[in-house]
Amino acid sequence: MKPTLLILLLTAGAISGVAAQERIYRCGNEYTNTVTEAQAKTCKLISGGNVTVVQGQKPAGGGGGVKVASAPSSAPRIDSADQRAKDSDARLILEAELKKAEARHIELQKEYNNGEPEKLGPEARNHQKYLDRVAELKASLARNESDIAGIRRELGRLPAATVKQ
Repeated sequence: MKPTLLILLLTAGAISGVAAQERIYRCGNEYTNTVTEAQAKTCKLISGGNVTVVQGQKPAGGGGGVKVASAPSSAPRIDSADQRAKDSDARLILEAELKKAEARHIELQKEYNNGEPEKLGPEARNHQKYLDRVAELKASLARNESDIAGIRRELGRLPAATVKQ
């Protein structure tokens, strides 16, 4: 008796689920479940999937164009002299970073010694430690070269330095 009751409950649940589903029509970018509206707009019936529609508001300006973000009128304007000073400061900072990176690069090249750095104490007995250090030095050199290239790119993006009279 219990299995038949379970089957009846499952059947009733399935029937109520089917009854709750409505036909959904797609009209371009809009969806509707009104048959008369769907027929008037020659909409297509959607089948075999769940549709979730989030109600939203259409933009007031008609909406088809692309909007470009711009600073609000209340945003403070930067004086051209102030901007030149900021660019000059940025250039000085980047040039200092470039000098440090180039000095570090020279140190790494000396230590790397064309792929044959001097063995340190524990590396004489353990060749794998030596190989690991060589690989680490090589990776450090590559990273440093990448850093130098990045700093030079940033320097190239800055406006040319102005000479003060």
